[in-house]
Amino acid sequence: MDKLIISAAICGAEVTKEQNPAVPYTIEEIVREAKSAYDAGASVIHLHVRWDDGTPTQDKGRFQEAVDAIRKVCPDAIIQPSTGGAVGMTDLERLQSTDITPTPEFATLDCGTCNFGGDEIFINTDNTVFNFAKIMKERGIKPELEVFDKGMIDIALKADRKGLLVHPLHFDFVLGVQMTATVRDLVFMAGSVPAGSTWTATGLGKNAWHIAAATISLGGHVRVGFEDNLYLEKGVLAKSNGEMVEKAVKIAKLLGREIATPAEARQILGLTK
Repeated sequence: MDKLIISAAICGAEVTKEQNPAVPYTIEEIVREAKSAYDAGASVIHLHVRWDDGTPTQDKGRFQEAVDAIRKVCPDAIIQPSTGGAVGMTDLERLQSTDITPTPEFATLDCGTCNFGGDEIFINTDNTVFNFAKIMKERGIKPELEVFDKGMIDIALKADRKGLLVHPLHFDFVLGVQMTATVRDLVFMAGSVPAGSTWTATGLGKNAWHIAAATISLGGHVRVGFEDNLYLEKGVLAKSNGEMVEKAVKIAKLLGREIATPAEARQILGLTK
């Protein structure tokens, strides 16, 4: 079984300081949270950015500023910009995060339209998915294929058949939004990706820790952080992303998984050239 890659989704686009005061908005706060996660054992920093008032943005300059600042304190971390942005953004707005210097080695690619609850619909048509994949391939960026249900795996495989993806494929199963976050469904998703693929999983909110434990047991990789969950345990707000990474490390040790360094994570993910 491969060593465990821990990704830290440090701020997301939706959570707020009203929900947890430690949610980062400013560049300084984002750097603080990235370093806390990295120091605790995260190899991948999954990055959204905000303006100082907490408004989510895909502004190229803001991403450049955040990446440069994180790189100073986490020099070998894998920084993974999000192309998800926020509900209502255009494709071109979302892709700004990949148009920075140096070109990111890894970025997210959402593989289908998702119901986020109520009237919120996060739209990703097949053509959007294919266009994002094409642009990322041209820029030499490996996509993390974000899938919220089994159908999105199938859309990713359509992109693969068009020659738009590079193997080994890497998936991120986001459970608890459009698909239930049960171990049954996690096993189903893991069994639905091509042989030789790698995968990460995250459970939203109350689903975070049982999905993390099951994922670690099954040989997958795990994502934790404020984007997905604000609590260390029921009723106890996490004080930092680092606290959540520390908890994932403890679970991994109990289950016999060693933690991957950034260099080892690059090898596992096929990011090395």
